[in-house]
Amino acid sequence: MVEASGRIRIGVIGGGQLARMMVPPAIHLGLQLSVLAEAEGMSAARAVDAVGDYRDPETVYAFAETVDVITFDHEHVPSEILRELECRGVAVHPRPDALQFAQDKILMREKLEELGVPVPSWAAISDEAELQAFIEKHGGRAVVKTARGGYDGKGVRVVSDAAGARDWFAALAEDARGGRLLVEELVDFTRELSQLVARRPSGEARTWPVVETIQLDGVCAEVLAPAPVANPVTLDEAARIGRVVADGLGVTGVLAVEMFETRDGRVLVNELAMRPHNSGHFSIEGSVTSQFEQHLRAVADLPLGDTAMTAPAAVMVNVLGGPAEGPMPVRYAEALAAHPRAKFHSYDKQPRPGRKVGHVTVTGQDLAQVRQAAQAAARVFD
Repeated sequence: MVEASGRIRIGVIGGGQLARMMVPPAIHLGLQLSVLAEAEGMSAARAVDAVGDYRDPETVYAFAETVDVITFDHEHVPSEILRELECRGVAVHPRPDALQFAQDKILMREKLEELGVPVPSWAAISDEAELQAFIEKHGGRAVVKTARGGYDGKGVRVVSDAAGARDWFAALAEDARGGRLLVEELVDFTRELSQLVARRPSGEARTWPVVETIQLDGVCAEVLAPAPVANPVTLDEAARIGRVVADGLGVTGVLAVEMFETRDGRVLVNELAMRPHNSGHFSIEGSVTSQFEQHLRAVADLPLGDTAMTAPAAVMVNVLGGPAEGPMPVRYAEALAAHPRAKFHSYDKQPRPGRKVGHVTVTGQDLAQVRQAAQAAARVFD
C-alpha cells in the first residue's frame, strides 16, 4: 500500500550489505525502505522492520502486506513463494519468471543459448561417468558448479577427475528432489568483465561502462571502471549482451552480467545476478547515478538516471576479512587521516577471514594512480 504521504514503500528481502547501501538513496528519493532480515544485527539493521526466515511462506507473505514492491538483497527466496505473492497481487521485481535464471545455473545456460548469447561449452550432468566424459572431451580439466545456491566461489570447483565432485553427486542422490550439476569448459580467458544494466517495467534501460573485475580465491577483490585498455568492439559487444539478456529475461532492477574476455577477443557470459552487484559498488562515487539508486528507481518504475562516470577512472577495492585484531572502527581515524581522497564503506560486520566487511573507492584522472590509492586505503584494514 502507498503510504498516506504518497511515498512508495519498497520491501527488501535480505538484510546484507546490498540492502544497507539502498538506504541512503531511498532517503534521497523520498522512498520508504523496509527490510526483512534473516537475523538480528545484520548489515542493514538501520532499515530492518522484520526478522524472519525468507524460506517460510507465511513470514514472507506477512512482510509483503506492509509494502508496495518486493525486491531482493539476494536471489535465494524460493520461487514458489514469489509466484504466490504475484498471485496475491504483490509487485515483485525482478519477477520470479526472470529470477529463476539467476537461481538455477542450468536454467540460465539453457535460456542464454536460446537468446543466442555466447557462453562456455557446458552440460548438465547426473553422475561421475558423464562428468568424466566431459573432462576428457575438454582437455582434461573442467569447472563443476552446483546448479543452485553458489556465490563468491562457493559451489564451484575446478576438477581433472570425476572423483573431484563425488561428494556432490552423493548429496544429490540422497536428495529426494534429485538434481544435476553443471559442468563447463575451463575457459582460457585474459580477464573478467562485468556489464551492469538497469531496466524498469516500461522497458526503459540504462547501462554503465563495462568494468574489469579481479578475483581473489573466487571472491571479487577489485573493480576497475571503466575496463582499461579495452577494444571498443569488446565494449560494444558487452553492452549488447547486457541489453539482450535484460530484455530477453524481462529483468526489472539492476542486472549484472559477468563475462570472460578470451584471448581471441570474444566475451562469454559466466554468471548473472539480478540485484545490485559487487562489480557496481564503484558507482556510488564513480557514477552520476549509483546502482543502488538506479535499482530503487527501476523497481518503483521511476525514470532512470544518468549512468555516466563522474571522473575518468574509479577503482573499488573490497576489504576482505578485516583486521586480525580489534574491530574495524578502530582503524577509521588512521584511514581517514592517511587517505582523504578515499571513500570508505563499512558493512558493520565482524571481521572474519575472507568475509566482505567493507569497501574503499577512489576516483580520479589516472587509473594507475587511482588504483594504487584505493589499494593503500584498503590495506589500513588488514
